[in-house]
Amino acid sequence: MNVATARQAALRWNANVAADDSARYARCVQVSKRVRWDIDADVIRGRDFDHDRTFLPPGLSLVDALDFLDEGERRFFSQVQGRTYAWMFGLVERFIGAKMLQTSGQHWLGDQRALEALVRFSDEEIKHQELFRRLEALMDARMPVGHTKVAEPNAVAQAVLGRRSWAVLALILSIELMSQRHYEESIAPQMDLCPLWKDVFLFHWREESQHSIVDELEWQAEYERIGEDEHDAAVDDLISLVGAVDDILRAQADADAAYFLSGCDRPFGQRQRDRVASVLRGAYRWQYIASGVQHPRFERLFTEMTTPAQQRRVAGALEPIVQSI
Repeated sequence: MNVATARQAALRWNANVAADDSARYARCVQVSKRVRWDIDADVIRGRDFDHDRTFLPPGLSLVDALDFLDEGERRFFSQVQGRTYAWMFGLVERFIGAKMLQTSGQHWLGDQRALEALVRFSDEEIKHQELFRRLEALMDARMPVGHTKVAEPNAVAQAVLGRRSWAVLALILSIELMSQRHYEESIAPQMDLCPLWKDVFLFHWREESQHSIVDELEWQAEYERIGEDEHDAAVDDLISLVGAVDDILRAQADADAAYFLSGCDRPFGQRQRDRVASVLRGAYRWQYIASGVQHPRFERLFTEMTTPAQQRRVAGALEPIVQSI
């Protein structure tokens, strides 16, 4: 094959890839329109949380590791984590929505279907933030006072958005995939959860399923745009981002352990108190880090876009987090 023929073949291949990507963006738009939901009309529907029911199931809360808790304490343990779940997703969706709006600039004068997909994505993330704020208010009204939030959403968003786009998009995809995994593996099969919480996960999952497709397309596109040196630095940024998330999770777990213990009607020994804090750290590391980065889809894409040496660096950073679970 001569140079001219090879060039033509490459151009045809690139055109086919672009057409395939455009079609995927278009399908995301179609599905977004079809599954669109309203916070009041579809999700909350005038209901409150049922505090006689579990919020997060054992597969997420890891409550089964605390065999000294009675039934009511197990339920309260899940509700404390549900309260933090609403706050955490409101926090991460602050920078996700901002990043998607920023990323849409790549398509302003290009593929308008891609632009629409990203604009709809951003609009839905803003709606999700409002949903979780509403849920927090409902829980604040009936749960014990004293719940602490250890990070401020705008400050976290500014720190995240200051990192390289490839790393931020990797983090965002892992978050979208973990939320889907939570619903599919832990929430949907569980029949005795609080009905409102179960609907929150269902409706959130419906839109996040499309978001992860857009995330994947943008993450791969960013990989194609940057050179090897920039990409290697982006891997370091990803490691830093995961470390920063872990710092927040460990601090929140300790705050939630104190909140949970103060809300129980009996004292606990020091070993039991330490165990509550340890299980919460493990639960949050599973919920917000490991369940995303260990998702098969994330692992496949990450492997395709990294060298073995880069994969070892990331695995080394993740090892203490995963082992603690």
